[in-house]
Amino acid sequence: MEPIYFDHAATTRVLPEAAQAALRAMTEEYGNPSSLYALGTRAAKALAAHREAVAQALGCQAGEVIFTSGGTEGDNWAISLAAHLGRHRGKHIITTAVEHAAVLEPCKALEAQGYQVTYLTPGPDGRVKVADLEAALRPDTVLVSMMLVNNETGAIQPVKEAGQVLRRCRSQALLHTDAIQGFLKIPFTPKALGVDLLTVSGHKIGAMKGSGALYLRAGLRAVPLLRGGGQEKGLRSGTEPTPQIAALAAACTLGKAALEDHQTYLTHLKTYALAAFQKAVPGLVVVAAGDAPHICAISLPGYPSQVVVRWLSDQGFCLSAGSACHRGQASHVYAAMGLSKPVRDGMLRVSFGPENTQEEVDRLAQALGTATQVLLPAGR
Repeated sequence: MEPIYFDHAATTRVLPEAAQAALRAMTEEYGNPSSLYALGTRAAKALAAHREAVAQALGCQAGEVIFTSGGTEGDNWAISLAAHLGRHRGKHIITTAVEHAAVLEPCKALEAQGYQVTYLTPGPDGRVKVADLEAALRPDTVLVSMMLVNNETGAIQPVKEAGQVLRRCRSQALLHTDAIQGFLKIPFTPKALGVDLLTVSGHKIGAMKGSGALYLRAGLRAVPLLRGGGQEKGLRSGTEPTPQIAALAAACTLGKAALEDHQTYLTHLKTYALAAFQKAVPGLVVVAAGDAPHICAISLPGYPSQVVVRWLSDQGFCLSAGSACHRGQASHVYAAMGLSKPVRDGMLRVSFGPENTQEEVDRLAQALGTATQVLLPAGR
């Protein structure tokens, strides 16, 4: 029996069109884009078209798109690049306590090198305050990194307002956003957000794992991540992974066309789901309804989330206790929100995709109610 999948924030099924695009790149247009013969030049033209498709989905220039292996690489590169470019101006970074590990870990590494990092803490709704950012801003701040949509709560962070603060204060700090959970889920453009660097990942939008892109604002002086043959304008050398890029472009084209419809559908589905969960499970806590249309966080206080997730898996449901990158460890996001331990221990993240239905939601609600009847609460 096909599992019922409610973990789209962790990864997504590859779209048939994206898979076909990758297959063509592997079997028909398999030339090296740097080669001068016809098969290579066809691959180079296809690569340029793919870059344009991703740029159109982002709402930026094709020359501002650098292909990466995914979100972790893009986030790491953005953090290290900003630190390098600002090395003569200061060693202070501002980020949030609820960022993905792909941002937090590079920041910790820079702390070990003498940088000071201010971690903005969120309120109970999972959002940080712009006033806290402005209060933390210093003359030696070289980077502000703030995710667009939190991957565990769905909270939309005030990235646009952060850019306005930087401009009003005439700060030279660069602004980076991890937009992985927001890309093709909510409308935005890098220019409208006012960011210098922006990260997206392919496998969150129906493309292949191992694909992604980093937006580099035009005019931003960058240094290479990988040196070698000079691909990606000399910034990320290595033969381009054309199948992954082709799939990413296809997913971007489809996602851009369907953005408004998907946003409307998922917003309604999530509203329906939260009402169904609360009706089916007395005592269920909606920790974060989530501003983004596809993510919400709920809790069954007293029922350890790992036990519930495994039991639900046995019943044919796929959802998580938080970010898949935690691998069963306690979530720093929920801790930063100041949740009580019973609520924190019972956390579940439900993340929807366009293929999910109300019938599937009803089945999950029923399963959650059954779980509280057949599983023993902690301490019993």
